[in-house]
Amino acid sequence: MGISHYIKEIGRGARGAKALTRAQAADLLGQLLDGHISDLEIGAFCVAMRIKGESAEEMCGLLDAVLARAALFPPTARPLIVLPSYNGARKLPVLTPLLALLLARQGLPVLVHGMRTEERRVLTSEVLQALNIPALTAPETIANGTVAHIDTAQLHPALARLLAVRQVIGLRTPGHSLVKLLAPCQGPALLLTSYTHPEYAALMQEVLAARGAHALLSRGLEGEVACDPRRQPRYDALLAGVHQVLAEQQPGTAAEVPGLPTAIDAQSTAHYTRAVLAGALPVPPALAQQVAHVCALVAQLEAA
Repeated sequence: MGISHYIKEIGRGARGAKALTRAQAADLLGQLLDGHISDLEIGAFCVAMRIKGESAEEMCGLLDAVLARAALFPPTARPLIVLPSYNGARKLPVLTPLLALLLARQGLPVLVHGMRTEERRVLTSEVLQALNIPALTAPETIANGTVAHIDTAQLHPALARLLAVRQVIGLRTPGHSLVKLLAPCQGPALLLTSYTHPEYAALMQEVLAARGAHALLSRGLEGEVACDPRRQPRYDALLAGVHQVLAEQQPGTAAEVPGLPTAIDAQSTAHYTRAVLAGALPVPPALAQQVAHVCALVAQLEAA
């Protein structure tokens, strides 16, 4: 056991490092999740991968390891809409809770998974708690028209531990790329995922295609899956791994979003979310379009 032979391959710097195979990446992360490697090895793995960058084959292997060990949600009546949420609000309110509830209003079962990986950010889970939607303590069947959210530690404690390394070393880890591609469920699911830096879009598409996944990919707001309410981003979709462009990015930025609070705290965001759902404020057109794309993809899945 041990991962020193893997670190030797991936830790030779940006030019000399070699990518692991899918099986090797799955074995490496499997040992981490099973508690077989030390904190020093975990730190070395995270730093080496941060310098080298993850390959699509490595990401597939990391996902293999997690899905073989994590607590998974049971199948749902309709495709489960999965929203990873790990960035939170920094400058603008986090709108992932609003997106989740708008999708649930369309009769869809919605799962949000996430945890805190940075200090001083307002999390989706905090807004959902303010909306009186408690976090689950274990996976359970999610009914149509319902939003559920769960902390990553309840999916697998060691996966949460890997993500928490960021607060120690100050760098994102392979776990941060991994969880944005994670649909922890046994039945059909549509993953909504996002990227901050454009170079990650190609990698994410390659991983999702290799895994035959159903997904909607776009540039998110501050790393969250909900789009920026001021802009219409490009949308890429994959159904059974087959890629299609749903919409190109539209030029221009809205001068204002009616009712969007300047404060980003959980209570202010929850108040805004309630007002939009009640019809007292309009749904931002960008989010309405995102919901429409999801519904169209679900219709294709259900018709197949």
